[in-house]
Amino acid sequence: MALHADDTQQPQVSYAGSSHSTVLLRMGGKEYIVDLAAQTVHESKPESSSSSPAPSGAAGLFREKCSSCHGPDGKGLRATGTPDFTSPSIQSGLSDPQIVDTIRHGKPGKMPAWSGKLSEAQIQDLAAYVRSLSSSPPSSHQEAARSGVYQPGDDVLVSLPTGRTLDRHGFYFNFAHRFASEAAFTGTARVAELFGLDSVSISSFGFRYGVTDKLSVGAWRSPSFIGRPIQLMAAYNVLDENREAPLNMALRVSIQGQDNFKRSYTENIESIFSRTLTPRAQLYVVPTFSFNDRPLVAGGLQSARILDFPGVNAFSIGFGAAVDVRPTVALVAEVIPTLWNAADLGIHRPAYSFGIQKKIWRHAFTLALTNSPGTTDSQRAGTRATYLRKPNADTPRGLFLGFDIMRQIH
Repeated sequence: MALHADDTQQPQVSYAGSSHSTVLLRMGGKEYIVDLAAQTVHESKPESSSSSPAPSGAAGLFREKCSSCHGPDGKGLRATGTPDFTSPSIQSGLSDPQIVDTIRHGKPGKMPAWSGKLSEAQIQDLAAYVRSLSSSPPSSHQEAARSGVYQPGDDVLVSLPTGRTLDRHGFYFNFAHRFASEAAFTGTARVAELFGLDSVSISSFGFRYGVTDKLSVGAWRSPSFIGRPIQLMAAYNVLDENREAPLNMALRVSIQGQDNFKRSYTENIESIFSRTLTPRAQLYVVPTFSFNDRPLVAGGLQSARILDFPGVNAFSIGFGAAVDVRPTVALVAEVIPTLWNAADLGIHRPAYSFGIQKKIWRHAFTLALTNSPGTTDSQRAGTRATYLRKPNADTPRGLFLGFDIMRQIH
């Protein structure tokens, strides 16, 4: 908009409210609001009798109060560095309470606080409109994030399952890498090994498929160094906090066979309980019965080097927690003591892990320190001490790096 001053009238300039980036320009008998940060100019509308005139509908409210920084369509502006609210990846990282809180209190140096300037009803309507800008329908995970119920970013914390529900017909790939092997060298130079990162990786992978929004199936394969097991699994979500249940509960059964499902079969039955503490924190308890379980020991690339042990029944119970320190970043921790027949499995200390998890739309990446190289249902309670047959290899000095990657394909 071009402004032309009348030669007979001197323009008057003043700050609009408490903001130093917005000024009120009076000239030619009219008033204009100039936003210096957004580099926009629009004519000021006359005040009505109400103290805070609102445009008709949330869309009009957004255009009047937010479009100068977020764009009229909510896609953000490069000049102001604002996010694209039509992007599913942006929307999936925001919960409804976060949107309302940001509108209400603003962001220092970036966004004004609207508390006291807009009514609570207007703030809620504006938050709902921001949520509606997504260019695709929300998944069940996005709906969960909006409800105030904690939504895990991955199927596991590190190796302990979270029991999260999958989208109906959703297809998910999972990868796990553990650097549990001994270094090829010793001495002071070993510090350069980065907790085992330069050693041979125990790399496992698998997939899960959501048959319905409650029933899922999956398969998992670990490498020859750890017995070359293939695990087949089915899970059913019995309780769901998003359906007003007091907690989440999933039942899971699995069977694994070593040497590509040819021998040494182990059957597992477990329950996965979780409870939201706040929209940013959740606790987990996972009791697991393993029938015909085997010690977790290192093998070799050839089938003959995959050792065969008699099966023993075992019971372990995992405890875990996830806390979001940022909207898409969580701290995760778990401990898995074996309470029955630990000695027969060569387990001297509980398996435990802790790390940081980055959650991106349909993706998750977890980097952790752990003392357990196992990732299948029966092997995750084993430790590096049993794997290397060194009783002290699972102490804090024996922690090594591991990471998980989850990707939702569909």
